[in-house]
Amino acid sequence: MDLHLLNIFRTVARLGSISQAAKELQYAQSNITMKIQQLEKSLQSPLFYRYNRGMTLTDKGSLLLAYSEKIFHLIEETEAAMKDDQTPGGSLIIGSMETTAAVRLPPFLSTYHQTFPKVDLTLKTGPTEQNIQGVLQHQIDGAFIAAPVEHPALIQKEVFEEEMVLITDTKHPDISSIEDIQTDTILVFRSGCAYREKLEHWLHQEGLIPAKIMELGIMEAIIGCVSAGLGLSMLPLSVVSKHIQEGSLKQHSIPHPYEKVKTVFIYRKDRYIPASLTAFINLLPEKVKT
Repeated sequence: MDLHLLNIFRTVARLGSISQAAKELQYAQSNITMKIQQLEKSLQSPLFYRYNRGMTLTDKGSLLLAYSEKIFHLIEETEAAMKDDQTPGGSLIIGSMETTAAVRLPPFLSTYHQTFPKVDLTLKTGPTEQNIQGVLQHQIDGAFIAAPVEHPALIQKEVFEEEMVLITDTKHPDISSIEDIQTDTILVFRSGCAYREKLEHWLHQEGLIPAKIMELGIMEAIIGCVSAGLGLSMLPLSVVSKHIQEGSLKQHSIPHPYEKVKTVFIYRKDRYIPASLTAFINLLPEKVKT
């Protein structure tokens, strides 16, 4: 199959427009149209639905796009493997939950950067599910996520164990049972967050429907709103211990088996592991408890 045609197809699929693809690839629109028609004829299947204002993939087009991404990623991986002299360098993109990035990673990342200064290290934060998909789709090289995770394409290494606590403002009464929070607003990260899923699972198991769930995008917003008395949340003790000690938050214990969450580092088992990622993995600490 002609890689040149596949690249044109990928570009049109990504942009959803012949004109936009022609502009990016610096080709005439008629040339792009002819190439797509040539590919469709070769595969004996329409790849796009055409509209006045753009194009969308057919089922066959979506399938071809998935295979195309794998093909081009494999080519890029092959080139990287051939150029890799086993000296850590180049780009390394790591994903992480925001809480882990804020509390656990700074000393480790500083050590890595000082030890391997030729590596262009990028850290991207997001919820666990987003990080898993990022690794699976080759968008990031590895990620710190909340366990458990079970996927045949992933390798995982346990690095942290977090103690989870409920946090409220300091005036909130002590919480002795799940019923004590049934009228509270629950403050959570967006969908895909493992901590949110664990809290919601606990509430579901107890048959409790929260009065209100408020979704906030960043950790600082959750902590600030809880401190102001807007509601309660569940976060790792390592994240909120400073605020508790300073007297701006109040912690409440969580019963077994909801009080512990393991953090693991994941990466693909079916990809070439560059020296930069190997060095990163080797530098990871053994499991650290709160």
